Amino acid sequence: MRPTAKFSISFGLVTIPVAAYNATDSSTSVSFVRIHTADGGRVRNQPVCSLEGIEITPDEIGRGYKPDGADTVVPLSDDDLDALPLPTAKTLTILAFVAGGDIDPLQMGKGYYLGIDSPAAAKPYALLREAMERHQRVGLGKVALHGRETLAMIRPVEGALVMQVLLWPHQIRSLDGVLPERQAEVAPAEVAAAETLMDSFGELSEDDVHDHYREALEEIVAAKLAHREPEFPAGEEQPAGQVMDLMAALQDSVRAAKKSRGEDEDAKGSSGGTGPGRTTKKSTAKKPAAKKTAATEATATKTAAKKAAPAKKSASRGGRRAG
Repeated sequence: MRPTAKFSISFGLVTIPVAAYNATDSSTSVSFVRIHTADGGRVRNQPVCSLEGIEITPDEIGRGYKPDGADTVVPLSDDDLDALPLPTAKTLTILAFVAGGDIDPLQMGKGYYLGIDSPAAAKPYALLREAMERHQRVGLGKVALHGRETLAMIRPVEGALVMQVLLWPHQIRSLDGVLPERQAEVAPAEVAAAETLMDSFGELSEDDVHDHYREALEEIVAAKLAHREPEFPAGEEQPAGQVMDLMAALQDSVRAAKKSRGEDEDAKGSSGGTGPGRTTKKSTAKKPAAKKTAATEATATKTAAKKAAPAKKSASRGGRRAG
């Protein structure tokens, strides 16, 4: 694996020569080509000179910079960029050490593995890595990569150092217009039910982090080439999106999660807590009340019958006397 850049990490008075290697591989991701839908022909982006109107080769393409408000593009060579008076051109100077959670994930960009570029760098490299691991901090600094200066974060990962390119704060857009003016309100019971559901989730499996989309796409392509129907492995059918009672959805989700793990939800739910157990407890609590009502009605009926009996007898006696 070839390094994409070489520079030094400046850690106080300690200098660590490193080489940066791409940590990600975009060639394995799904990519499409543009085609003419009428005949399937490829639609290509051809570099054409705006002045001469002719196609040019990649070797003839260079860099240029267009100042704001100007119509002229100023050509810039590699020598011009190398001559920039920036301390970050060949050095990543660590400016601060912060907790990793303080970094906004929206700022995180491409990642690089940092390898040792000199035998003398082995010990300071290990020192910086171990100190960040024990201190649970990441390093923040600036470095020039591919002709432009960028923020960067260095963190220890599996015995190595990894550099993550960060976007500048002004490159993160605001939330204006994203959320409604009035936020939805949730009840404490709903939050507790959501927390119960979160606790019911297990760890990620190897199948969860597998790229099934790429495999399914390749099967469709193979089926089209072979003039057959695509064949997919049977999987769980995802429920269609619909608006439903939030609390009921949370409780159903908890039940489904427990069932998938083979847990007895009734045994655990009867002990209390948020979810199906509490519902069951309420339903059983109503039964004694129903029995009590029935008994009360029966007692009232008997009492009324006893009161009515003497009246009936007296009426019967009065009838005999009249006769």
